[in-house]
Amino acid sequence: MNIRSLTRGDGVVIGAAVVLFIASFLDYSSYCPQGIDCSRIDNPNAWDSLGILMSVYLAGVIAAALVIVSRAMPGRKVVGLDLGQFGAALTVFALWTAFWTILDISSAGAGLILGLLATIVLAGAAIAGPLVPFLKAPLLSPAGPAQGLQGGQQPYGAQPGQGYGFPGGQQQAPYGAQPSQGYGYPGAPQQGQPAQADPAQAQQAQQAQAQQPAQGGAAPAGDFTPFWFAVPVARPLYGEDGSPNPIAELAPGTWYLAVEQRGQSLIAQTQDGRRGVLQDTTGIQRG
Repeated sequence: MNIRSLTRGDGVVIGAAVVLFIASFLDYSSYCPQGIDCSRIDNPNAWDSLGILMSVYLAGVIAAALVIVSRAMPGRKVVGLDLGQFGAALTVFALWTAFWTILDISSAGAGLILGLLATIVLAGAAIAGPLVPFLKAPLLSPAGPAQGLQGGQQPYGAQPGQGYGFPGGQQQAPYGAQPSQGYGYPGAPQQGQPAQADPAQAQQAQQAQAQQPAQGGAAPAGDFTPFWFAVPVARPLYGEDGSPNPIAELAPGTWYLAVEQRGQSLIAQTQDGRRGVLQDTTGIQRG
């Protein structure tokens, strides 16, 4: 799984699950009869009670795992629910059990108190993660598409010495623009540098420009060059076979590779090699 696809809410879920697992080894009861040296009493922890262990501690850890795995496998369902929804429901169950357990025990120990606090944070992050903008933000800052290439290895689809879509490399025209518009187009006259051409060449250029589609039209499919891009918000990636269920989710803060254009859609490739159709291309950021 690409760690850069994780959100802040996912980070809170992971942290709460770790705390919950540690709390399972602490005493869940601090009962000490009067007149007895309690320093020699070995109070039980969650691993000494199978019911509390499975319904609170391990249930919360499993729920956190389901929420995180749902990021890597969107669309997968368990008992008719999405993995993320099933995980969120399981966190509520762990919180509900921990709450009534701590009320039932007269002298709750550190393990049970810490477990209750961890389940509160876990359930809150699992439910509010997809809803609160702060928790929906990427956990890590976006990385440039060139990161991760070792030993001078060229990215998929690039020719030696080209480097499409890379900041500082050979720039391509913006998505949907014509090559003749000059924006970042190699060989086009730069601002402040007038083109040097004889009258015959200028006349041929004017004729070629008149035959091209109006400015803002879609670039021909044959002129498409792969490029790196990032999405402003999470967007589904659908299968190339036209299936209505998404095969992946493109997350903000991660660079993806556009390998083909189909009308207004893009064929995108994730960093784990999966390919699909990105139907909503509005607001994408080119690398």
